[in-house]
This record gives sequence, structure tokens and C-alpha cells, in this order.
Amino acid sequence: MIKGQHIIGFEQSADGTTTLPSVNPATGETLGEFPKATPAEVDKAVAKAAAAFQVYRKKSGADKATFLEAIATEIEATGDELVTICCAETGLPTGRIQGERGRTTGQLRMFATLLRDGSWLDARIETANPERTPIPKPDIRFMQMGLGPVVVFGASNFPLAFSVAGGDTASALAAGCPVVVKAHSAHPATAQIVGKAIQKAAKDTGMPDGVFSMIYGDGSTAGTQLVKHPEVKAVGFTGSYSGGKALFDAAVQRETPIPVYAEMGSTNPVFILPEMLNNQAEAFAKGFSGSVTLGVGQFCTNPGMLVYEDNTSGKKFTEHLEEQFKQTTGGVMLAANIYKSYNAGVAHHLSVDGVETLAKGAESDALNTASPVLFKTTSKVFNAHPNLSEEIFGPASLVVEATSKDDILAIAKNLSGHLTATVHGTESDLENYKDLLDILEQKVGRLIINGFPTGVEVSSTMVHGGPFPATTDSRSTSVGTAAISRFTRPISYQGMPQSLLPDELKNSNPLGIWRLVNNQLSKEAI
Repeated sequence: MIKGQHIIGFEQSADGTTTLPSVNPATGETLGEFPKATPAEVDKAVAKAAAAFQVYRKKSGADKATFLEAIATEIEATGDELVTICCAETGLPTGRIQGERGRTTGQLRMFATLLRDGSWLDARIETANPERTPIPKPDIRFMQMGLGPVVVFGASNFPLAFSVAGGDTASALAAGCPVVVKAHSAHPATAQIVGKAIQKAAKDTGMPDGVFSMIYGDGSTAGTQLVKHPEVKAVGFTGSYSGGKALFDAAVQRETPIPVYAEMGSTNPVFILPEMLNNQAEAFAKGFSGSVTLGVGQFCTNPGMLVYEDNTSGKKFTEHLEEQFKQTTGGVMLAANIYKSYNAGVAHHLSVDGVETLAKGAESDALNTASPVLFKTTSKVFNAHPNLSEEIFGPASLVVEATSKDDILAIAKNLSGHLTATVHGTESDLENYKDLLDILEQKVGRLIINGFPTGVEVSSTMVHGGPFPATTDSRSTSVGTAAISRFTRPISYQGMPQSLLPDELKNSNPLGIWRLVNNQLSKEAI
């Protein structure tokens, strides 16, 4: 039995009397017990973060980069222990966890590279012109700075890449913000291993006590306390709509509201256009079925909806789709409550008159093991039941047969916000359906042509976000280097003496970064 503790800065703590279990979803075996944080422990974690911010925000980009790189190295040093524990807690295969660990360490190093370059700060300088008439021009300098302590909620479906040392933590630390993580209850032992790696990296690189903390607890108690704490300045969340919206509501009701960057999932609609439907039906059907069931459908980008025109080609395509989907397999879901929610979502869809089961994948009686399901309905039924467009988290998707191009456009216009939308079509299709693309780019954060939404590239060009209800702020992304801007704000210095300016804005440009100087990009000293 693993006995867990909270990580509060450079200390560990376990004052609470109630615990939450670590459970293997494939066997039901209890692996360990982890204490729920007391209100005093939560307060201590945030107080340490607030004190650390005054030191950490002044650290150079190079120092923060060294810290992030040290975290990556420490995570890699956990070796087989991390992979073994993570697989046991999540039911995910070894290869998936090894790949996710690589993504986690890779994005930490990506942000380290960004910090060393320094251009992300968007440094701008307008030098004074005392001779300007009728009013002299002052010296004004601009850059980004960290907001302050950030609370990060670990995600259930990515125990490494969107959890304790995941993208929210990496981008917040890169921005100069201390982080308090609320570990997800589905994989607390995994969280502890990663949390200790971060704690060690912070000590070894001379970071201030409190730059990182991690606690266990319920979202409704410890989570809400964190969000409402006056020293917390922003929140990062990946999870359900109900959880994200509750945190958002709590944050905006504070005396001083704060931003909540909640990524709450998406149906990720896919459209296949007529010529493509006629020419590549079988290949598409195979690719679509694989994308729906990838990772037991537990990615936030699995396609939960497919739209195409019900014509002669469409009927043939439906046969290919049915055949390919029957060959899919499910698997153990991340936790018993997620499996229960999946079955409830499947039952809901089947309760709607006019929705039928087109195909099922392999079935299993194993514990918490989901079977893939593909539903089919008409656009008339779909339009009459808007909740059919809501995500079922798991290996399920809904085929919607439209009657015409205008019908397809109407479905697109009625969509809410999603993380992605995908369109499959030939060059001629895409030209003929340009108005569909024009609609969809207003509905999503990432518009995909002739691909599938599963697989989120960690890069400077990625947008993993979208209009509400996919996220609570469509102006942001939780993946890629642009994620850092969620946890910064701009500041201007007017008439500030050179000796008091940040290095990024000094005339000598000691960091050698790109700056906009009097409207000209330059690395030169002034």
C-alpha cells in the first residue's frame, strides 16, 4: 500500500484524517491511500506560493529555463517506477505512458528554449523625444510579466502531459508564476512521483520554497478553496464541462475575479464531402473508426460526430463504416466513474427516438471495460435534440445523415464551440464547400483538412482551445508555446531610470533578445 503526502513547497504534509484511494481500474485493487488536504494545508500552499512569487518572478529567463530542464531530467530519472505505477492506476498501456512521458518532458524543454530566446516577452521600447511639439514624447517601455500564483487541476485522461508537470504547469512556471497543483483522484500515486521530481528540481536549481506545491482533495472543497483564495491569480483546468464551469463561476464571483482557462472537452465534428465520399469511402471509414476508438475514446479530440449527405454514395459509405467499426476494440477506462458516465451517455443517445445503433465494436465483460458504439440518425432528429451534439467521453460517435448541402451548412451553423472540426474533401469539394469552412473556423480552435483530430502536436503553431463550451476563453490555447500568454499580463514603464528597468528593456539589451524599438525589430543596443 502506497501512503501519500501533500507536497507543500519544500515540505511534505499529511494532517488530514480522511483519505482517497488509488485504484487499479482493470482489477479494482486498491494500490494506496492519499490524505485529503485540510483548509490549513491549502492555505499554507498558497501562502508559500505568494511569497515565492516575489522571488521567482525576478529570476532570469535562463534560470527559469534551467529549472524546467531539471524537472524534465528528474521525471526521466523516475524510470520504470513511474511507468509501472501510472499503468496500474489508469489501465493505459506501457507504450502510451512512455510516449506521454516523452511529450511531458519535451514540452518542458520547449518552454525552456522559449525562455532562453526571450522574444516571447514582446519587449517594446519607444524612446523619448523631448523636442516633440506641442507635447514632448515620454520614454515608454512594454513587456509581459507573470500574473502570480496559479492553480492547476490535473486531468484524468492525461496522467502526465496534462497533469502535475503537464502543459499548464510548464507554461505557468515559464511565465514566472508559482504553481499549486490539485492532483487528480484517478492517479494520485503517479502524481506523487512527478510532484517529488518537481520538488527536487526546485531545490537543486535554487528556486524559492513554494514555487511548486501539490495537494490531494475533492474539487468541491479543496479545489474551490484554492480558486477562491485571494492570493491565487489564475486557474488552469482540463476536464468535464460541469467541473470547469463550476470553477469558472467560483472565480468570477470572487471579490477580485480571476481568469479560469478551462478546457472542457468537445464533440469534434467531422464532415466528409460528396466527391471524397464517392472516391475514398473505405479508407476514410477505417481512419474514422480508428480515431473514434483511439485511447478507448478518452482523448478530448476523439471525433464524436460525423456528418455526410445521404445519397447513393452515402449509403455505400455507411456499409463501409459499419464494417470497419465492427472491427474496433474498446478497453479499460481510466476509472470506474468514467466508465459509468460512458454507459449513461450511450443509454441517453439510445433513448432518443430516431437514434439507432449502426455498429458495435468488440464487447467484453471485464471490469470497467468500454465497448465501442456507433450511432446513426437523421439531420431532422439531430436538429430536434440539441443534446445529441454533446460529448460522450469514450469510444462512441454519432453519424448524422444530411439531405443536402444546405442541410450540412445548417448543421454547422447550429454547432456550439468545439476544440476541432474536420473536413474531408477533394480539392473540388473544398472549393464547392468553402462556405462550410467559413462557418467552421468561427466554431473551433483547430480546423483540420483531410486528417483526424486525435493527435495534438506540441508546437508554436498549435491551438488547443476553442469557443465556449469547449473552453472558457477562446482567445487562448493550452498546448504549444502560445499557452504561456494565459499567465502573463502587460506592463509599461514610463520614464524609468535605466538602473531600475528589467534587463529585457535596458538600452544595452544585455540578454540579446529581439525587441521592437521605435517600431523596428532589433537585437541591437540603443
